Amino acid sequence: MCKIFVRADPTLYETTTRSMRLHGVVTSIRLENLFWQVLGEIGQRDAMNINQLITKLYDEVTEARGEVQNFTSFLRVCCLRYLSLQISGGIPGDVSVPIWSLDANAVLAREHAAFEPPARAI
Repeated sequence: MCKIFVRADPTLYETTTRSMRLHGVVTSIRLENLFWQVLGEIGQRDAMNINQLITKLYDEVTEARGEVQNFTSFLRVCCLRYLSLQISGGIPGDVSVPIWSLDANAVLAREHAAFEPPARAI
C-alpha cells in the first residue's frame, strides 16, 4: 500500500518559498510543490495567476472570518478541498469550467452532506 506514496517523485513534497505582496506588504509563503501546482490549476480556472489567486483568497477569508492564524495551512486545505470536491463531483473535473461560475451554496451543501454522519435508526 505505502509504495504508492513512498515512491512518489520527491519534487512533489519538496518545498518552495515564494515572495509576494499582499496589499503592498511583502510576505513569503512556503508550500510543497504539489500544492503550488494545485493552486496554479485553481487560478487558471478563473484566469488568475497564483499571486492573484492567493490575494483573492486572503481578502475573502479575512472578510468572512477575520485574520487567519495560519494562512499557509488554509491554502493547503483549500487545495485538498478542491481535489476532494472534484472527486465527489462538487467541482467539475473539466478545468475549463471557472470556479466563479459554480453555485457556491450548492457545492458547500453537497460537501456538508457528504461529511454529515448518517442518522441512527431508532
